[in-house]
Amino acid sequence: MAYSNRHNNNNSQSYAPSAPSFPGEQSPYTSAAAAAPNYYAHHSQSYPHGTTTTSSSNSAYGSYGQQYPPSSSSSEFPAGTHPDVIRSFQTVDRDRSGFIDEKELQQALSSTYHRFSLRTIRLLIFLFKNPNAPLTIGPKEFAALWTCLGQWQAIFQRYDKDRSGKIDSFELRDALYGIGYAIPASILQLLVSKYDDGSGRRVELNFDSFVECGLIVKGLTDKFKEKDRQYTGSATLSYDTFMSMVIPFLVSYN
Repeated sequence: MAYSNRHNNNNSQSYAPSAPSFPGEQSPYTSAAAAAPNYYAHHSQSYPHGTTTTSSSNSAYGSYGQQYPPSSSSSEFPAGTHPDVIRSFQTVDRDRSGFIDEKELQQALSSTYHRFSLRTIRLLIFLFKNPNAPLTIGPKEFAALWTCLGQWQAIFQRYDKDRSGKIDSFELRDALYGIGYAIPASILQLLVSKYDDGSGRRVELNFDSFVECGLIVKGLTDKFKEKDRQYTGSATLSYDTFMSMVIPFLVSYN
C-alpha cells in the first residue's frame, strides 16, 4: 500500500487531488515529510491551476465553499458552515441534544443525496466521533464529515467516466492512485471482493461502497505512516500495536 506526499518547491499550492482529511489531521504537505525519502511517492497527473476537488455547481456540495454568517441557533458549528448543513443536522436532532446517533446520521445524509448503509455510517462515526460521546456526532464533527463526503463525491464523479453512478475495479484503482494511494493489484482484488454478490457479473461499487473503500485505505495507510516516519515502506510493530491498528476497521462498523 502506498501514498504520496505532493508538494511544490516554490511553496505554491498543489492542485493535484489528495485524499480528504479526517478531523484534526495535519496537512500532508509538511516540511518533515518533504525532507524524508518517500517510499510511497509515485508520479501522478497534476491538474491545472484552479482545479479543486469540489463537485460541480449542480451537486449537493457545489456551493459549500461560500462563507455564511453564524446564526444564533448554530453557534456550535464552525463559522461559515452552510445553512443547509446546519439544517440537515437540526432536522434529525429531534431531542435537541446537540448530538446525533447512527440512525439519525444515516437519515441526515440520505435526505441529501444518497442512502448510506449502516456499515458505512458506523465507519464514519468511528472516524469522526466526538471524543466526549464516542457513539455520536456533534455539530463540529458533522460539518467536517459533510465536507469530507463532498470531497469524496467529487473524486467519485471524476472517475465515474460513464456517469453510471458506479465504478468498477479499474476506476477504483485509478481513483485511489489519483489521490496518492498506489494499491497493489492483490490488495485491490481483496478489497473489491467484499462487494461481490456471487452472480458472476463484474463487481461495481456505488458511492456508498466507494466511500467505505476510500476510508479504509486512507485510515489504515495513515495508521501505518505513524510507524513509518521515514517513509521507507516498512515498519516494526508489536503484535498489540498491529492489532490495535487493524481491528477497529474490522469490528467497529459491522
